[in-house]
Amino acid sequence: MNEERARKLVARERARVESLLTEQTSEIRADGSLQRQQTGESGDAASALDSESVSVALAADLREQLAAVGRAEERIAQGTYGRSIESGSSIPDERLEAEPLAERTIEEQRGYEAHGARRF
Repeated sequence: MNEERARKLVARERARVESLLTEQTSEIRADGSLQRQQTGESGDAASALDSESVSVALAADLREQLAAVGRAEERIAQGTYGRSIESGSSIPDERLEAEPLAERTIEEQRGYEAHGARRF
């Protein structure tokens, strides 16, 4: 994949993740604010806590995605974007179009997910 296309794809991912993270952060603040104001049933309080927990987990996932964006930008700068971080094998352009932050080939990613980071 050419560098210009790689930069566009990764920049689009950065914008998407940053936007979602901003939304999630706003929801967490709003949930916390509502929880402090809540004077209703304990079930309502539990529901608010559940909602806040989900929001916090989603925000953590988005921060991980943002870190992956940074790693992809670094690989572009180093000229290694499109190569597996595991084997150095070429990652097909079709995979990068669908998943611009891909760090491994599909086969390597399946192994990584099946065996977890402890394998690598």
